[in-house]
Amino acid sequence: MFNRILVANRGEIALRVIRACQELGIQTVAVYSEADKDALYLRLADETVCIGPGPSKQSYLDIPRIISAAEITDVEAIHPGYGFLSENAQFAEVCRSCHIQFIGPSPETMRKLGDKVEARKLAREAGVPVVPGSPGIVVEEAEALSVAREIGYPVMIKAASGGGGRGLRVAHNDASLSTGLRAARSEAEAAFKKSGVYVEKYIPRARHVEFQVMGDLQGRLIHLGERDCSLQRRHQKLVEESPSPALTPEARQRMGAAALAVARAAGYTHLGTAEFLLAPDSQFYFIEMNCRIQVEHPVTEMVTGLDLVKEQLRIASGESLRLAQEDVRLHGCAIECRINAEDPENDFAPCAGKVSLFSPPGGPGTRVDSHVHSGYTVSPFYDSLLAKLIVHRENRRDAIAAMRRALEEFVVEGVKTTIPLYLELFGHTNYITGDVDTTFVETYLGGG
Repeated sequence: MFNRILVANRGEIALRVIRACQELGIQTVAVYSEADKDALYLRLADETVCIGPGPSKQSYLDIPRIISAAEITDVEAIHPGYGFLSENAQFAEVCRSCHIQFIGPSPETMRKLGDKVEARKLAREAGVPVVPGSPGIVVEEAEALSVAREIGYPVMIKAASGGGGRGLRVAHNDASLSTGLRAARSEAEAAFKKSGVYVEKYIPRARHVEFQVMGDLQGRLIHLGERDCSLQRRHQKLVEESPSPALTPEARQRMGAAALAVARAAGYTHLGTAEFLLAPDSQFYFIEMNCRIQVEHPVTEMVTGLDLVKEQLRIASGESLRLAQEDVRLHGCAIECRINAEDPENDFAPCAGKVSLFSPPGGPGTRVDSHVHSGYTVSPFYDSLLAKLIVHRENRRDAIAAMRRALEEFVVEGVKTTIPLYLELFGHTNYITGDVDTTFVETYLGGG
């Protein structure tokens, strides 16, 4: 096991990694920007290093500064968390060239799967179904129009690189396809420095179901069941739960096998997430693989009893998986809500400012992952995530009741949050019965 690692992230995931390291007896170095200099979780690290001003490009995305901090503090490995540099193959390659272990997949694997067009090809070759669409990046508008007419509208225009819901557009006819192509390319170029897009069939009323994959350096691979992430807004996940209310045991087995097939084809190691669309007719399609720990990983932890951050550290240090596939069991139901500093009544505008009171809920089976406290200042430079509220109960009905109780108990003053929206959603008949898809939230907000 490592003696000392650097945490190349901030907020709740930085705190999460530090806590796991403390329990394993690993010293931690926490890097921070000037905007985060007063973060209380920094006190828990063994050493801290300021890596620049508030803007991410000058701090958490600055590879030379992070590597310099790692070399100065003599760490053996770097944990990238999620977001920022966690899926940056160049960063992983620089770590390797500096003889620092990157806690994540190899640069080669990240390059294979980071390009969604290449990932789709890999899945097809592995015998895993993908959404019908263009065989590669579409360069000319005429090519996109030809694909769309062949597979039939509506279609989805997708950025080949990146994620986070950026570079995505739905087109219902030739005119909206032409407009969407320009908009998606422009957004992709601004967000990922790559403007390539592809076209695929839009699957109406689809659910978003993902499988947690875990592989060691010796070549063993298992999956840890699924998470249903169908409650989204603008392709950004809001609520996640496990197990999915839409999967039968047979469907779970088939999708889990598909997730492992893609991972094997990519030579995958460490934690990763294979994401699928589940159509109303129960047909599923691979859409992408995320090469990092997910924001929603606590949902899987609650139903499996595993600490996924500790598992990452064990794998990176060379340990073999301690579980076989037949040992994996999902117990009960877990649900997670992302509590964001946003105003749902003002088009979810981010709400920077001071949190005058932060009083999280408690009780059996209730977990809050957060770096926020009363007096904390929400910075305009970063993601608006304040906390992740997770509940675990024996069944879905009890989990929903526990989540409503916890949301009502959760007090955040000084900034607007998404808590009121969740209270409404968790009282909606469609959610309670499990009859939702990826358009449900926006349909509900639109009064449909």
